Amino acid sequence: MTLPLYKSITALDRWLITIVVMMATLMEVIDSTIVNVALPHMQGSLGASSDEIAWTLTSYIVATAICMPLTGYLSDRMGRKKYLICCIAAFTIASALCGASVTLSEIVTFRLLQGLFGAGLIPLSQAILADIFPPEERGKAMAIWGIGVMVGPILGPTLGGYLIDISSWRWTFYVNIPVGIFTLLLSNVLPDTPKQQRRMDWTGLALISIAIGGLQYVLDRGNQDDWFGSTSICAVTYIMITAFLGFLLHNLKSDKPPVFDVRIFKDRNFTLSSILLAIFSLGLYGMIVIQPLMMEGLLNYPALTAGLMLAPRGISGMISMMIVGKLITKVDSRLLITAGILVSIAGMWLSTHYSLYINTAWIMWPMFLQGFGLGMVFVPLSTIAYSTLSPHLRTEAAGLYNLLRTIGGSIGISIAITLFTRRTQLFWNQLGGALHPYNSALQSYLNPLHLTSAQAKSAALLSQELYRQAAMVSFVNVFAFIMWCFILMIPLVMLFKKGRKPTNLAEMMH
Repeated sequence: MTLPLYKSITALDRWLITIVVMMATLMEVIDSTIVNVALPHMQGSLGASSDEIAWTLTSYIVATAICMPLTGYLSDRMGRKKYLICCIAAFTIASALCGASVTLSEIVTFRLLQGLFGAGLIPLSQAILADIFPPEERGKAMAIWGIGVMVGPILGPTLGGYLIDISSWRWTFYVNIPVGIFTLLLSNVLPDTPKQQRRMDWTGLALISIAIGGLQYVLDRGNQDDWFGSTSICAVTYIMITAFLGFLLHNLKSDKPPVFDVRIFKDRNFTLSSILLAIFSLGLYGMIVIQPLMMEGLLNYPALTAGLMLAPRGISGMISMMIVGKLITKVDSRLLITAGILVSIAGMWLSTHYSLYINTAWIMWPMFLQGFGLGMVFVPLSTIAYSTLSPHLRTEAAGLYNLLRTIGGSIGISIAITLFTRRTQLFWNQLGGALHPYNSALQSYLNPLHLTSAQAKSAALLSQELYRQAAMVSFVNVFAFIMWCFILMIPLVMLFKKGRKPTNLAEMMH
């Protein structure tokens, strides 16, 4: 019998491999958010409208989402090592081309290439770490991987803001070049898997690509295009649903090997972990996009300061992941996940008490709790997902697991932005109804400023204050929505099968 991979490598090689795959992971996850802060600068430099420059994000997300389920297939056909090296090299080259772009069409094309080759970096790194660490240390492996995946999006805007301040938006792409070269120089230590002949189901691939691409388009453009008030959104939604139903029907009736093995979802732990990860990502990415808007747009923090104030969440997340990595072999994973959810709920509950007059500490402490709780959830969730899967399914499972993370994040961003926009308008109308000359509170507000309600200056001042109050209540509503999403995770945790350590090699390989 072939020995498991973790028994055939040395401790030194194990940590060298960990460094290589984590560098690749960080490169991809930071790149998914670092560009957000550069969009206004790119818009001016490339002469694009706000709608047009948004395609630099859309093209990347769509390409990543479509290619992620193909990770298992391409890994089998090329061998895991060769495929990962190709992804790192191509991602680095595409980053350099993005930085050198002089037109909108160029940067959208090169961002598409970044997404195509970046899609495999995260699932491959997760699958490799799951294989090179023994079962009793797999929690530690997922903690290391989780630090990269969770901290990357938080550090991205901070690093992006700093690079733009000292140089230009192009360096948000050029920063990948030294990281990519360093990773390639160490890539010889990566473990390989034997190539397997595997046919591609081109019909299934086309259907699932249309479904995923359509979903990402709807989520990305929905708020700007007024959701189902837009003909294009309705048309894409119809095509997306039709393609997805066609994919399911095709898989049920076709005798050909499918694009990905749907038997993976027969594993209860993997399916529940994937659903929980999607909800988890919905909350995490919803917070990541909405909190900088509050700090910069409403509380007037500079971009770099707002980015630095997100650091406590990343730091506490790293701390909790390291702690949980040591506890996971001693404590039931379900208890760790539940405790992490409760801590996250506490952090979000504190956020629902924000006002226009909060100080820095009031902003940072809830973020610290949120990060600590999310770190407690992420590690045991990733460990449970692979605990009962056969080793040969791990690469494919990692692709699907991270696809749901991406989709959950996209849904979270769309809901957070839409909820904020719609609720701001609602509260504007509700609060505005109280602004009339006969309101004594209005007169009390204007008297110290030596103004009357009839003056034009009063109208401008009241309009500005009305927006600030409506926006603050809307932000609080978004935080409350995310808190309830975390609350809904708790019943699902109870459905996990109780894990136990394998007692022998045969059981481990089962």
